[in-house]
Amino acid sequence: MIDAQSVKTSTSVPASGQGIDAGKKIVGRKRSIVTDTLGLLLTVLVTAASMQDSVAGTALLDQVAANHPPIRKVWVDGGYRRHLVEHAATLGINMEITARKPGSWGFTPIPKRWAVERTCGWRMLHRSLARDYETLPTRSVAVIHIAMTDLMARRLTSENTISWRDPKTNTEHAIPG
Repeated sequence: MIDAQSVKTSTSVPASGQGIDAGKKIVGRKRSIVTDTLGLLLTVLVTAASMQDSVAGTALLDQVAANHPPIRKVWVDGGYRRHLVEHAATLGINMEITARKPGSWGFTPIPKRWAVERTCGWRMLHRSLARDYETLPTRSVAVIHIAMTDLMARRLTSENTISWRDPKTNTEHAIPG
């Protein structure tokens, strides 16, 4: 599955590395990702927010075809244009554009694409990813990989995040200092 998320950038990011996502009215960067059906990250691309999804999708499809040759089907949302479907076909990938049910409004999860939306939510649990603080897009990609590695390691070890709540009594503890 392919999806993109626009995030604001900090003041340390040079103006040349950011753009305006007109649809979401965000000045910053766009994080485009490809996940498997479990929501695990396969590839990521960080660009200026002004880059169209279909342009970033072309680069993502090229990376997927090169690094993950067994992939034969990809689901995308309506932001990806028809010429991207043709590009995917030349790579031997069947691309399906999924749409919301007619008449639905607000947040409505799309069953086939829910895994990639969930992955975007998982990433936002890491404070360092709530905003893009990195000066270079390649560093942003590395931070995303670190966050996803942390997520997978916590799942493999069944560890939860450190909490300041006592799970037995559900009461707050005073933080020393």
